[in-house]
Amino acid sequence: MVLTSTSSSTFTLILWIVVMIAFMYFLVMRPQRKEQKRVAAMLSAMEVGDVVVTTSGFYGVLIDITDEDVIVEFGSNRNCRIPMKKSAIAEVEKQD
Repeated sequence: MVLTSTSSSTFTLILWIVVMIAFMYFLVMRPQRKEQKRVAAMLSAMEVGDVVVTTSGFYGVLIDITDEDVIVEFGSNRNCRIPMKKSAIAEVEKQD
């Protein structure tokens, strides 16, 4: 069987498409999945009393944790307790 230039160029095109998809996977999707796993592990390890930083930059202390929400206490007067989604937590600093 003799390869013609048309079948050869089609094979080359398909090979380049596969290489580009692999490149995109390792450049974009794999790091994104690693970050999602890191955030999920951080959120599941949260405990009452941990200091958290919200996505808007506020520091607070966790008062209560439910499946989807947390209650965070802000400020030193202990009167500012705000319920928020777990996804609004950017960082968790474990209590000592």
